[in-house]
Amino acid sequence: MLKKGSSGARVSRIQDALKSAGYFNGNIDGIFENETDEAVKRFQSQSGLPADGMVGAVTWARLFPVEPVSGNLATRCLALTGLFETGKLSPGCFAAIAGNFDGQGISYGVLQWNLGQKTLQPLLNEMITTHPEIMSDIFGNDLDAMQQAISGEKQAALNFANTIQDTTKHVVSPLWRERFKRLGLTTEFQAIEKSGASKYYNNAKNLVATYSLWSMRGQALMFDICVQNGSISDAVKTQIMADFSKLSSRLSREDAEVQKMVIIANRRAEAAIPEYVEIVRKRKLCIAYGKGVVNGISYDLATQFGLDLSPIEQE
Repeated sequence: MLKKGSSGARVSRIQDALKSAGYFNGNIDGIFENETDEAVKRFQSQSGLPADGMVGAVTWARLFPVEPVSGNLATRCLALTGLFETGKLSPGCFAAIAGNFDGQGISYGVLQWNLGQKTLQPLLNEMITTHPEIMSDIFGNDLDAMQQAISGEKQAALNFANTIQDTTKHVVSPLWRERFKRLGLTTEFQAIEKSGASKYYNNAKNLVATYSLWSMRGQALMFDICVQNGSISDAVKTQIMADFSKLSSRLSREDAEVQKMVIIANRRAEAAIPEYVEIVRKRKLCIAYGKGVVNGISYDLATQFGLDLSPIEQE
């Protein structure tokens, strides 16, 4: 529940959505104060909701409705995990930015690449190399300083990140937020992001084969694991395979697929950092079962993403 006094990246998302819809005229600063409270109430009133100024699951779902996604399987898997990561669908997910709430400097784009793990630097450097005119137009005289920071050691990039955000509230400044929004909405940088996501998709294909999954939802689960969790360790694999051996041979092909995904979801979640176990579990089980609520957003994977128990399509 987000309300007056709350702060952080999710408040920034609320402000951005309200501003786009014409309810909010203030700065997107991640601080839930009077102006944001009044904007939420106006939105709730117009949406037929109780105008209490508090953003719970129902108000969040109205602010961020999930429309059906088309495209090939890779595109739909990316859209699902991108929505998990950013709370936005395309094209907004490609431009989503968060401050240093987790010690990673800034996190940006559909899969929230970041400076701390040096996953964002290659994408920005590629854009500078291949489309210098676009980068110059967006970042102006500050481009050289940014390029120098992201081309050096990790600490230089983190130091740079501190200069473009409120280091207490971990909110990126309006100027830089707008710049990165413009960047993420260009077709050129979106192509770079999609290319960057392809390695996770290919790794997911290998995991699908390793665990004898066959459905589109199975591919989506493994893609999300590769993005959020990296992979599945040998120790966790041993646990999963032991659980698989206990499944009834009488299960239908579809029921066996779901039960395998549930086992994978639970075992991978339990291997996460303790404070994130239930967050990971909820997200992975949403994929395994095909439905669920994650971060206040209601998901129906078959309807919204075309991700069901159909066999993985040839690409």
